[in-house]
This record gives sequence, structure tokens and C-alpha cells, in this order.
Amino acid sequence: MLKNKNILLGVCGSIAAYKSATLVRLLIKAGANVKVILTKEASNFITPLTLATLSKNPVYTQYFEPKTGVWSNHVELGLWADYMIVAPTSANTLAKMANGICDNLLTAVYLSAKCPVFFAPAMDLDMWKHESTQKNIEKLKSYSNHLISPNNGELASGLFGEGRMAEPEEIIFFIEQQIKEKLIFKDKKVLITAGPTYEAIDPVRFIGNHSSGKMGFAIAHQFAVLGAEVTLITGPTYEKTSQKIKTISIVSAAQMLAACEKEFDTSDIIVMSAAVADYTPVEVASQKIKKKSASFTIELKKTTDILAKLGNRKKTNQTLVGFALETNDELANAIEKIKNKNLDFIVLNSLKDEGAGFKKETNKITIIDKQFEANTYPTKSKEEVAIDICDVIANYLKK
Repeated sequence: MLKNKNILLGVCGSIAAYKSATLVRLLIKAGANVKVILTKEASNFITPLTLATLSKNPVYTQYFEPKTGVWSNHVELGLWADYMIVAPTSANTLAKMANGICDNLLTAVYLSAKCPVFFAPAMDLDMWKHESTQKNIEKLKSYSNHLISPNNGELASGLFGEGRMAEPEEIIFFIEQQIKEKLIFKDKKVLITAGPTYEAIDPVRFIGNHSSGKMGFAIAHQFAVLGAEVTLITGPTYEKTSQKIKTISIVSAAQMLAACEKEFDTSDIIVMSAAVADYTPVEVASQKIKKKSASFTIELKKTTDILAKLGNRKKTNQTLVGFALETNDELANAIEKIKNKNLDFIVLNSLKDEGAGFKKETNKITIIDKQFEANTYPTKSKEEVAIDICDVIANYLKK
């Protein structure tokens, strides 16, 4: 959820500042872009060099550097951030933030920030419990800032109690949960199929197609980014996906059917982007077939139409999306599939379109709804196409 997000981390003067190094490392590992602001007191506990090395960005410590005259633009920093985290937040900085005191770069950036702000206090037990601290916390929360509560534990003074800064892993989890609460597919279960199927002829050979699975994987990723609980059923592919996506690997059309039937009833949204084989051999040889004659015939039978079968099972609270790859009479063929397979939408590809089709980084689609209204999109990257598909489904569910 933090991938490609701009995170501004403020670090205050506290022994807990050593945890900031781990926090930066975890944010970078999650794919975020991180910039760090250190207060003057914080640099007594952790060096700018450490945080600059981990964040891969310069660390900001003051409004301008006297030797170079370089100005740290607090407004620009505040507008750059998607999220601001102040961890650790000392009692001193907490009071400044609550009361609009702006006497250092960190508090100036805080007052300029337009993004959600998270603060993780760290202080001794009596400081934490003091009425003024608690009032300041309530003020900050009333400004729509998010408190990441401290833990109970051994404190720097030797006392044991509340005031120990939350662990970096807890801070990441808290922020991700807050983000998830606002995501459009939160609490939705999404089933996606991707890739080809391989229909065995013998232990060595198979009938297949050129699908790479790129489109289906991009759709799965986008749904996950938007908060959905995603199950991806995929045929053989070299594509990789996030650990947060439940992935079921299959080979044949029959295996894909079995996996889809198992997952279908508990899914809210189903996107069938896999290129499933239409035919499979009647008999599969148990040994490798030897090359003996000049010609060779394989008898084929139809595979089960997975999309049609799921369409027959579809409940009114489910959204079913099919894919159609066509080479002729594209729109008419796609509309026929909507009718015959009880679809809410179909995503149409034409192999005539430049930039569309298998094993490409781009795609060109037309999305047709069950009223047969069609919207054609320009050629885009498959990641951007996935965003368009998710937007159409999100708008449909809002109605």
C-alpha cells in the first residue's frame, strides 16, 4: 500500500530516535519514497548520515545551510508528501504541533502539510501522563492527525510504563490499516484468472497459447492496491506478484475450472482475463509419442466454458467481468458473449489494434457493459489499463 508513496518522516530528540533507522528501512522496503527531517536535538541521538544512507535522500535539519545558502523549502516539502510521520514525537514537539508554534523546520513543514499526519509519541511515564500532554494529544487528534499510541515497557529513566514509542513494524501496520479504511475495494473479495492453460498431449507436449498473464497480474495488483482481498488463479507464466495476493497455480482448463468453482461463491468481483483453451485432447498418451509417420492427428474435445458456467451461478450481489480477444466482428462477438454468459462487463481486445494482444507491455481495450454501451480507450500500459478497469467497476458498484 505504501509503494510509490511520498513519506516525510520527522524525527525528534528522544532515545527512541534509534528506531527511526529501522522505520526508514521498512518504508523503503515497502516501496515508498522517503525524506527525513531531523530536529537539532534528534541529531544527538542519530546522525543525518545514517538516515540519508537508508532513505537515499538528503536529510533536512534546518531552514537553510549557512555554508551553501541552500534553502529547505518547508512549503514544498509539505506539499510533496502523501503522508507525514513524526516518530518519535517528543513532548516538546508534540506541544509545538498542538499549539502552532513554528520555530524549526519540522514544525514549519507540519504546518504546511496538506497530507494525513501520523505522530508516535515517545517520552517518560510522568511526561506522558501529564495533563498538558494529554490535552495536546486531544488537540492534535481534533485537527485530524492520527495518534500511534505508545507501548508499555521499560523506559530510559528506568521506570516501567506507558511512553515507549511503538515499534517500527507497528507504525507501518497502523498506517497501512488507516489507508485501507479509505480504499474503494476495502472488504471486497476479488477473484481474477490470468495466463494461458496448457492441455497435455503426452508427458512432453501440450496445446497452449501465447498469453503471458501480464494483463491479469496487473489487474490483480491494482485491486490489491485499492484494498481488495485478491485471489489470483493463474496458468503457467513468468509473472510475479505480491505476497499479499493469494495465488493458485494451475496448468489445464479443467484445473482452472475446479479452482474457480471453489473460490467463486465467496467472491464479490470476478474478472476472467485468462486465455483458457477451447479444446483439449480426447486422450493423453502416457508415454512420449514417437515421430513415426509424416502426418499426425489428435482428436480434440471442447473444454468446459468456465465463464458461461460461472455466469449461470452468478448471484445478484456479484459482478462478473469477461475478456474477449477477437480478430473479426469484434463488437458483435463481444456483445454476444455478454448475452450468453450473463456478464456485467466484457473487456474487448482486437488483435488488429497495434499495441494490443499477447506478450506486450501495452494494451488497447473497449469496455462494454450489459446495456451494450461501449467505451474505447487509447493504447496504454497494462498497469494503466488495469486502473481503467478497476475505475469502471468501482463506479458501477457505487450506483
